[in-house]
Amino acid sequence: MDWQELTDLTRGQPFTVERVRLSGNGVAIEGDFEPPQLARLGIDDQVFVAAFVRAHGSIKEMERIFGVSYPTVKARLNRIAEQLDFVDTDPAPRGADTVDRLRRGEISAQEALAELERPR
Repeated sequence: MDWQELTDLTRGQPFTVERVRLSGNGVAIEGDFEPPQLARLGIDDQVFVAAFVRAHGSIKEMERIFGVSYPTVKARLNRIAEQLDFVDTDPAPRGADTVDRLRRGEISAQEALAELERPR
């Protein structure tokens, strides 16, 4: 069974994988594993994401491949993005970082207090 069949079978419902077997040596691992985020997307969205990566993120190329307009590509990307969890690439600074920035004059005392009071 491949991911497409599994995605069709589950019809978008959340699922976990309980057993993984390594093909090369027959080792099996049992547990409660969540599939990767992209595997949880429908097959059409998986194909769309793969095409987007192959097109190096070019919306113009996606328009050509799928024969759709720019707004259609953007809307689909936005819909797919809503289904994915993203890593925070701009995390809130730690307390020591905030104090250091205050000492260097990069932020005001009010800004430093606001950062330090912000929940993590």
